[in-house]
Amino acid sequence: MKYFGAHVSASGGVVNAPRNAKAIGAGAFALFTKNQRQWLAPQLTQADIEAFRRECELLGYQPHQILPHDSYLINLGHPDAEGLAKSRESFVEEMRRCELLGLDRLNFHPGSHLGRIDIEESLNRVAESINIALERTRGVTAVIENTAGQGTNLGHTFEQIAHIIERVEDKSRVGFCIDTCHAFAAGYDLSSREACERTFETIDKIVSLDYLRGMHLNEAMRPLGSRIDRHERLGQGQIGWECFEFIARDSRFDNMPLVLETIDETLWPQEIAKLYELAGQQPPTW
Repeated sequence: MKYFGAHVSASGGVVNAPRNAKAIGAGAFALFTKNQRQWLAPQLTQADIEAFRRECELLGYQPHQILPHDSYLINLGHPDAEGLAKSRESFVEEMRRCELLGLDRLNFHPGSHLGRIDIEESLNRVAESINIALERTRGVTAVIENTAGQGTNLGHTFEQIAHIIERVEDKSRVGFCIDTCHAFAAGYDLSSREACERTFETIDKIVSLDYLRGMHLNEAMRPLGSRIDRHERLGQGQIGWECFEFIARDSRFDNMPLVLETIDETLWPQEIAKLYELAGQQPPTW
């Protein structure tokens, strides 16, 4: 079973995220459980929690169809003790919010070495940060997202993601998310069926697709290997529809959230419907 959707707004309260997902015909969705560009956020109230859980149940969204994302400010590989401690505390809080909402995974960018420590040391700090968060929370999987490789960001190679996962103590609560635009920008070709077969075989050998917990289906505006993260409408960029058809028809990507972050939100209903068509599956009905 495929679950296609998009990263929808939770403005006005987290309860609005499943409602916004339903409005675009989504069978999955991503959301921020708090403002992604602020460190502090009001605590979730019991009313917030109950309303979100009730709405998800009413609309048929189960935890494995939802991919929450943490704050963009968090850097779990931070070179400085103060920045690292602040990031770790914020990450634990994000994990706890997911736990309260009944969500079973949290997607995040691994972080950045900022050019001040070596890459391996920064990757080790990410793994240690995950271990701390898993020890202090229950039931939520830490899902590492691959990056485009801009600047000093970690995670643009799947070897780096494997390095982190290898050092996480509880392997049952760690996974990764593939962003197609990020992968393409980092030099992993997805522009044809044959390229997809090679790339996913490579990823499987390096990390193992058994750890895959979701995908961001994003078209790339810039050429292969650009190291620039610029999204485009599906089929209108450098990747093309063959990639998304490949994903839609491959059972390895079943039963997980496959979410759009493409640039024109008004096209999400059409893009989601097209993905379901490519999968040979009916979109959700309410």
